Amino acid sequence: MTNKTWITITLVFSRAARDVSEQTWQVPAGTTLGQALATPQAHTVLGGWDLSELSLGIWGRKAVSTQVLREQDRIEIYRALKVNPKVARRERFARQGARTTGLFAKKRAGAKAGY
Repeated sequence: MTNKTWITITLVFSRAARDVSEQTWQVPAGTTLGQALATPQAHTVLGGWDLSELSLGIWGRKAVSTQVLREQDRIEIYRALKVNPKVARRERFARQGARTTGLFAKKRAGAKAGY
């Protein structure tokens, strides 16, 4: 009988906006990210998504499938963005108008714009 050391990892994935799945389980020490994603526990979280279309990360930093996992690693799987955040902000700002948002929402009487 071999004595394996086990580590605890967490997998986080969002299938759609505001729908986050998180699962924690144990894997043998020395397991790579790719091996962890091939387990049945990972398949229940992914729900049929193709990993080749997704980006991987550990604790918010980009990772590759050959990276060896450590205790308490949080594996994050990222979908591609549908809208560029900068473009979305510009469009939202244009819809709301310059006088009702951000620094311009409240200003003292007689003050310069933006102060």
